[in-house]
Amino acid sequence: MRWSIELGRIDIATEVSMLSTHLAMPREGHLQQAYHVFAYLKAKPKKTLAFDPQHPDIDEARFVKCDWHDFYRGAKEAIPGDAPKPRGNVVSTHCFVDADHAGNRITRRSQTGILIFINRAPIIWYSKRQNTVETSTFGSEFVAMRIAVELIEALRYKLRMFGIPLDGPTNVFCDNEAVTKNAINPESTLKKKHNSIAYHRTREAVAAGTIRVTKEDGTTNLADVLTKLLPQATKDFLCDRFMY
Repeated sequence: MRWSIELGRIDIATEVSMLSTHLAMPREGHLQQAYHVFAYLKAKPKKTLAFDPQHPDIDEARFVKCDWHDFYRGAKEAIPGDAPKPRGNVVSTHCFVDADHAGNRITRRSQTGILIFINRAPIIWYSKRQNTVETSTFGSEFVAMRIAVELIEALRYKLRMFGIPLDGPTNVFCDNEAVTKNAINPESTLKKKHNSIAYHRTREAVAAGTIRVTKEDGTTNLADVLTKLLPQATKDFLCDRFMY
């Protein structure tokens, strides 16, 4: 099943991630759930990723421009000095991020889901249980945002080293309004020290021009596929936006 995900069956990533946490001590019920996953693959054997080279239509009015100079002075994206000269068509990068707060009923750890696109083509998909127990949705969403920032920075570095020109910062879509406002508002203050690392990591990436964050409706956040178990109709609706 892990190889199926690597080959493009993103639609089973959440289920396989949850099952993988029981590899050391599997039970009979876990085997039955694995059978259900294979039954789903058998029922939908030809579902594949859609690699669309066209740029998505982005409403620039959704993104807020702010002056971060007084808060993260000198923040700038790390550009590799030995990168080759950019050639070819310019590409844009986009990221959907979400977290299922306390989704694990035993440990109450949250599940992070991240889906990164180059133009309209899905390139990176990430579904994994968080390493810490977050007491609020705000905390779990900011942890997910920090992981997304690290994946985005690594991808942008690789693209530049390949000589691929980038079109501006990465557009990040998050369905949590509190996280979105704290990420894009320079004057916001953090009241929870526990979340300070993820909080400042995200905001500094915004100040450096690496990413820009906007609010995405929960019903259209594609990262939901990678964070929680969804009703079949909802899952099909989201998967059909990047899979055939």
